[in-house]
Amino acid sequence: MTDLVKALRLYTPWNEQEATDQAVILDLLAHVPNLFSRENKVAHFTASAWITDASRKQVLMAYHRIYDAWAWTGGHADGDRDLLRVAIREAWEETGVEARPLTEDIFSLEILTVDGHEKKGVYVPSHLHLNVTYLLEADSAAPIRAKADENAGVRWLCLEDVAKKCSEKWMVERIYQKLNDKLIQFSGVAVRVGQTMRA
Repeated sequence: MTDLVKALRLYTPWNEQEATDQAVILDLLAHVPNLFSRENKVAHFTASAWITDASRKQVLMAYHRIYDAWAWTGGHADGDRDLLRVAIREAWEETGVEARPLTEDIFSLEILTVDGHEKKGVYVPSHLHLNVTYLLEADSAAPIRAKADENAGVRWLCLEDVAKKCSEKWMVERIYQKLNDKLIQFSGVAVRVGQTMRA
């Protein structure tokens, strides 16, 4: 059993969406080859990062050209089975910040649909992203920059502004709100643990 399969099996879903997607992802891993490469035109693995600052009151987002919307950072596995490494690399490539994991555990799971589109002059057919999200932290005072070929901007957003700034309704309601709720819970648990340790 690979580390990723073990982590996926041990992951406790947050809601019905995650439970359903977890079962589908594990089934695909057991029966479908080449899920870590874009050569699989139907479905392949991606990794995303929910990047927060030390206050846990902001998240770093990029304005993605393909989706024409503010969104999290992330990208394709492209053969790398260490999806945490992929998430960290993509965060740096898309924002210019060095982000570190607050936990190496999976933070969120989701299967995302991608409509057909052109990329670098080549048509990419509609497909699924089997996405694993990790919780990262970065310094909100560090310089940020967009990855010009993918993003038109990078910005720190307050948690309550995510729904206002992001125009993809499904992503806001199903994914970003969930990530914010999980971040708030994670922060509360961390505070309680810290208080217990100091007592």
